[in-house]
Amino acid sequence: MKPEKAPVQPRREAPPLDPRLDPRRMPRHIAIIMDGNGRWAERLGLTRAEGHEAGARGVRQAIEGCREMGLRALTLYAFSTENWRRSKFEVNTLFRLMSKYIRREVDEIHANGIRVRFLGEMDRLPERAAKDLRYCLDLTAGNTGMDVCVALNYGSRAEIARAARMLCEDAADGRIRPEEVDEAAVAARLYVPEHAEVDLLIRTSGEMRISNFLLWQISYAEIVVTPTLWPDFDKAALCDAIAEYQARNRRFGGRP
Repeated sequence: MKPEKAPVQPRREAPPLDPRLDPRRMPRHIAIIMDGNGRWAERLGLTRAEGHEAGARGVRQAIEGCREMGLRALTLYAFSTENWRRSKFEVNTLFRLMSKYIRREVDEIHANGIRVRFLGEMDRLPERAAKDLRYCLDLTAGNTGMDVCVALNYGSRAEIARAARMLCEDAADGRIRPEEVDEAAVAARLYVPEHAEVDLLIRTSGEMRISNFLLWQISYAEIVVTPTLWPDFDKAALCDAIAEYQARNRRFGGRP
């Protein structure tokens, strides 16, 4: 059954912007590789499951911070296609916690006018998690505030291969000619075409890897790697990353 709640406009009140940040040079789209839950738990003598549960704090801080600063989109790397290689217990724990988070936060997300988007393949998700995710997507579909894009059972190579397959099918059916295939045609067939450009990619925990995340979308993104572990990531850490982004001269391949 489709949710019956009406779409809502985003709330207008917001705290003052961090004085270090220039409101004219804010990124439009931030993507985050959320890493470090396990190491955070290990340092405190906790289980990996407790680390993943603590990671929900970072999700809330990132969403609230980006919304308060008026960003257009936030993409969160929640579960990769490679993460299925983890133990069955850890995978089940991750999806159980995801469902718990959605059920706990969905009403506030909706009240804030946030639209939730999905990147990935839903057919392999556990039934409960898929049901909760679909409810959240349907409930927020008409909202006009910030987009929160959740990459779940996601791999960027698979996304690009999917776009190529769609182009082949369209060409075979006569909907597009080979000479019309360009970057725009590929971008239009990504999971969330309207957010095909990332301005700032943040990775927590200090790891210097992209991990098969948004390879097309981050072509000219600024990359900030922070040693902060994901459960400790907060609005101050988000502002630190944006301040570093604003300190750079984005040339997009040109000269200063």
